Amino acid sequence: MSNFSGIWIPLVTPFSADGAVDHAALRRLIGLYAEAGVAGVVALGTTGEPSSLDAAEQEAVLATTLDAAGGALPVIVGVSGNNARSMRERVLRLNALPLAGLLISAPYYVRPSQAGIADHFTMLADASEHPVVLYDIPARTGIRIELDTLLALAAHPRIQAIKDCAGSLDTTLSLILDGRLQVLAGDDVRIFDTVCMGGSGAIAASAHIWPERFVALDRALKAGRLDEGRALFHALVPLIRALTSESNPAPVKAALAAQGVISGDLRAPMTQASETLRARLQNMLAM
Repeated sequence: MSNFSGIWIPLVTPFSADGAVDHAALRRLIGLYAEAGVAGVVALGTTGEPSSLDAAEQEAVLATTLDAAGGALPVIVGVSGNNARSMRERVLRLNALPLAGLLISAPYYVRPSQAGIADHFTMLADASEHPVVLYDIPARTGIRIELDTLLALAAHPRIQAIKDCAGSLDTTLSLILDGRLQVLAGDDVRIFDTVCMGGSGAIAASAHIWPERFVALDRALKAGRLDEGRALFHALVPLIRALTSESNPAPVKAALAAQGVISGDLRAPMTQASETLRARLQNMLAM
């Protein structure tokens, strides 16, 4: 059984000037986050722009991530889509890889019933030899995984955690009190209250920047050092707000570019962060 506690970073996919995946930059990022003490990384999540990568590029990004992580840093891989058959085939192929888990969202665009959602996750969890992390993000999928559905899915032995982006405090607390799923904040501004309520941590795109501070926040709260944790969180809120003010992952890539770690390039239809936000981030990171 995997432990999904702590701060996990949903990796961006860096691109070089010619538009190709920059695998060297991806390796550098993973090295930086390992040094910062993060719990693990997520490859090909929303922040990694998987919809803009073809199948071969996705496989290459995952291979680089696993190689750079070296077995010391756990790796989760994102699995999303609305073609149940092709998703099941992908899950079966992923069984051969040394993964900590699969991050699976509800089927997007088609808006299935709650029964359809439950059947979908059950089918994929049955096919997987890895733990499954549910990804509840209705803003992107168009459908929410309701609490009753989540509690029913929690009975599956391979469904072990949830990335919680539903924006419902009641759902978050109900899942934590139920105790069967490790609850990870998916909205970065919810890290403080989720961990204080007993959640396991976060999958936080904002933690690309100043990752050691996010790690310190998680550790302080879990150690009961509430004043220290509150101070750390309050200091991070301006960064979190800036990095979530435009469509992900443009702000994160702009901040990483400002630090000289990667270029800020994205693939269409995504565009770079606005000039106003890039200037704001430059000033923030210079402080």
